[in-house]
Amino acid sequence: MPVPPQDRLTHPLARVLGHARQPVLALRAMRKTNRVGLLVAAIAILMLSGVQAGAAELDVRVEPENRALRENIENYIGDLGDRDARELLRYSRVAQRQAEKALQALGYYRSRIRTDVREGEEPTLVLRVRTGEPVRLRNITVRLEGPAAEFSGFRVAQRSLRQGDVLNHGRYEDVKQQFLNQASRYGYFDGRFTRQRLAVDPRENTADVELVFDSGPRYRLGDVRFEGDAPFDDDLLSRMVPFKADTPYDSELIAELSQALQSSGYFEGVRVDANPASASEQRIPVAVALTTRKPRTFGLGLGYSTDVGPRIRLNWTRHWVNPQGHSYGAETELSAPRQNVGLWYDIPLDPPLTDKLRFVGGYQYEEIAGTDTLSRLLKVGPEWHSRLPSGWLRVLSLKWQHEEYRLGDDSGLSTLLMPGVAYSYLRSDNRIDPSQGYRLQFEVAAAKDGVFSDADLIHANVLLRGLTTLGQRHRFLGRVQLGGNWTDEYVNVPPSLRYFAGGDQSVRGYDYQSLSPTNSDGDKIGGRYQFAVSAEYQYSIAEKWRIATFVDQGNAFNSLEIPTLKSAVGVGVRWVSPVGPIRVDLAHPLDSEGGVRLHFSMGPEL
Repeated sequence: MPVPPQDRLTHPLARVLGHARQPVLALRAMRKTNRVGLLVAAIAILMLSGVQAGAAELDVRVEPENRALRENIENYIGDLGDRDARELLRYSRVAQRQAEKALQALGYYRSRIRTDVREGEEPTLVLRVRTGEPVRLRNITVRLEGPAAEFSGFRVAQRSLRQGDVLNHGRYEDVKQQFLNQASRYGYFDGRFTRQRLAVDPRENTADVELVFDSGPRYRLGDVRFEGDAPFDDDLLSRMVPFKADTPYDSELIAELSQALQSSGYFEGVRVDANPASASEQRIPVAVALTTRKPRTFGLGLGYSTDVGPRIRLNWTRHWVNPQGHSYGAETELSAPRQNVGLWYDIPLDPPLTDKLRFVGGYQYEEIAGTDTLSRLLKVGPEWHSRLPSGWLRVLSLKWQHEEYRLGDDSGLSTLLMPGVAYSYLRSDNRIDPSQGYRLQFEVAAAKDGVFSDADLIHANVLLRGLTTLGQRHRFLGRVQLGGNWTDEYVNVPPSLRYFAGGDQSVRGYDYQSLSPTNSDGDKIGGRYQFAVSAEYQYSIAEKWRIATFVDQGNAFNSLEIPTLKSAVGVGVRWVSPVGPIRVDLAHPLDSEGGVRLHFSMGPEL
């Protein structure tokens, strides 16, 4: 007969141990207990609370040694928990069955398994496995049937199942899953296996595989229907769609559509639905739900570099102004040597996400090479931006610039109408902090005397950057800069188009724009040409921290006949912040009497 609850707390020790459930009763009981009883109860409580079962261990021994088998057995059995030796002994049969499954998954069907339990503070379950001969693949049939058999894009890695290889159930399942994945990607939604068989003969140590997949018809993408509050013309939205109606289904096209709409800058939310269950006659309608972003944004940025000191940047953008998707904005940068303001107006072209017509205008005041040279520049003109199928970004421009300047004691006024073309290409594995990649930039512009210009001029620049990482810790960076002016009237070339070297982004160890040809009074007035090269090695000392050493070389000059190059060496520290690497460098010039110079800069390395 069960003991009633109120009768269970009769012994003083029982009263004390039971106070967690009956605090009032326990307290009353303790008051009636003598001091000896209290002492005994307290000791018992301490002893019981301090006893913790040690975690059980698993020891798998495979003969002959096979790491893959051992790890697979450990994964199948998993954590043994806090079982004691007696519990491990009862669990050993379960563990043995799990080990058999793990062995068979890798082709070992004739293995012998012995179990043993070692007692101690941490009891251990020991599995001794002696593997027999593995099962090997004999007859293999992997075949694709149906319309997909004529489609070269439908690929399955059949080589993972080869005659004579040890049977691996995971590889067999992988091949099956590849058929299903390919069918799902390319729209063969009615595809099915007409034959799927894995026949294992443990006595002969052989296995036969037969996989025959019938793709069925390929579905097509239907009309795209836009839903939501987007205030844009249907023509603009349709030009963002990377496919036409009745294009054979490809899930990558759906992903491209979603990415294109998100990157347009018009929308806060994008949801694309292309459900095969909604198809009619193998034609899938595409529904796109759009949430338009706020039309205006304002940005504020603060920065510092040793080249220009502290600086502030302000920008204002109107992301869309009409149903055609036009946009405009303004930006300004303020620093000690340079102040500028710029305006732009964008008109999307076809395709609207990669091509646009931009009208720009801006004014810039800049003190160059300290105060030796001064420039007041007004620039306006159109730009045609387009991304080529090769990945290059091309910009065709026609810029009119009017510049009032001072070069030493001389002053002048320059007017130039310069058509130009620029190409740039960026390839990297991470936008903020890449480990591999490179950047290529080329630009050239020209002016003709008498055609809204007062000088004949060809102005060209080249920038090459490269980055590679070895062994996750060793980073190597390289940079090459080239620039040149070709003219018979160099005296009429304004400061904004002349070249000055030195500083954070040129030749470290020298002041910003301090490397330049000079006039008779020693004023730095800029050169016809520029050359700069840099090699840098970085070593990662922590997740976000690196130390660096580098050598820079370069100069600005007027003659290509064996130009004099300035060199510098240095060390630095890099911290990868959420907005990009921050660099602190100490550089020593090798071709001047100057000492060590501190350089501070931030921004992407490519």
